[in-house]
Amino acid sequence: MDIQYVKNTRRSDKFVFLSKFLTSPKQVGSVLPSSRYLTNKMLEPIDWDQVRAVAELGAGTGVFTRAINRRMHRKAQAVIFEADPMMRNRLKEQSPNLNYWGDATELNHALQQFGMGKLDVVFSGLPFANFEQDMRDKLLSEVVESLKPGGKFIAFQYSLQMKKQLQERFRSVKIGFVPMNVPPAFVYICQK
Repeated sequence: MDIQYVKNTRRSDKFVFLSKFLTSPKQVGSVLPSSRYLTNKMLEPIDWDQVRAVAELGAGTGVFTRAINRRMHRKAQAVIFEADPMMRNRLKEQSPNLNYWGDATELNHALQQFGMGKLDVVFSGLPFANFEQDMRDKLLSEVVESLKPGGKFIAFQYSLQMKKQLQERFRSVKIGFVPMNVPPAFVYICQK
């Protein structure tokens, strides 16, 4: 991959992310895109040779989307959720081979529309702390319903606020910490 393209993409991602944060801080949740350290921590628990169905919630500028796309098995499918139409269109241009949807609360409906079965893994960058409890409940119900038995929900957050709620819904919840991110982040690895 062209190094200049990567540098320009990162610079552009930062500008887009900052401008979206300034106009919709409750929807975006951070001033900068996720670091490569956070990306690696989020994606490392997955055996990519075994994964055939993936979803990403709150894709933003596509930091995780690009990493997922690089690691996916050629027979795997992915659906990427991003509420902001401008950001979603940008993602489609960058990774046209993936499926896209706007509303993460329609996760299972989207899976049906794309002819996908249950998911092996759901990644999330959604800022749960910014959502009302009803919205959190709806999103987590959709995630649990969408996963295969043993499937994983991997999400990053900037606090431990979601720990109890995740422990109530998943049989296993492990938490990692990534200090090399702005801001530092907790990674929840939850198994159905």
